[in-house]
Amino acid sequence: MLDSLALLLEKAFLLAHFDIFSALPCGEEKEGKSENEAEAEVEVARQTEKRFRQQRRLQRGDLLEVPRTLFIHFGIYLGDGKVAHLIPDILPALTSDQRRIRRAVSNKRLLLGVIYKCATIRVDSLEDFAYGSPVLLNTMDCALRRRPLTSEEVALRAEKLIGRIPYSLLWNNCEHFVTYCRYGTGVSLQTDRFCECLKTIIRDQRTVLVATVLGVCFMLFLGLSLSTALPTLFILFILWMAG
Repeated sequence: MLDSLALLLEKAFLLAHFDIFSALPCGEEKEGKSENEAEAEVEVARQTEKRFRQQRRLQRGDLLEVPRTLFIHFGIYLGDGKVAHLIPDILPALTSDQRRIRRAVSNKRLLLGVIYKCATIRVDSLEDFAYGSPVLLNTMDCALRRRPLTSEEVALRAEKLIGRIPYSLLWNNCEHFVTYCRYGTGVSLQTDRFCECLKTIIRDQRTVLVATVLGVCFMLFLGLSLSTALPTLFILFILWMAG
């Protein structure tokens, strides 16, 4: 009886011993998976904390700007992680489906909006507005040397303008929108710099020489006629008088 009981206990011990070691690789795998999940959770928490600190630093009515490849994009912070900004978009002219319109504006939609001169003042999250770029805060205060309106008035102005709006690259862009909201007058330093650069090119008499060469090539290619000579002479005259 005792021998049978001892043998039974020994088998039970071996069985338990085997189960522990056979489950060990799965346990290690689960442990490894848990470590990866823990690292992912830590990263998410870190990003969330970073966004929270940034949003806590921002105040309703702040003027935000983010660098893009060829330009700087501007917006007005409305609070709770939301930003109002003017962005060219062709989609509102083609459809009334708000679910499609509310999606992030792609480069294709933006470019077609610039060409069609159609834009929208819309509200997006701070992350969508930044699009991975660093956010600069109220730098226009020093650049324009103007006293901003009260924060609530700035935000209310931005909220009243939300919706579809005509777009002009030189006269009604995102910078005009934010400066109107924050200072009461729409101006664009980027447009001013572009116009100054354009005036410099026009004033350079070498531009007339280049235009002359291109005009001659144009007439030789299409043939000398009134329809080819007149535009060439008109452009050369304008460049000469503006120089």
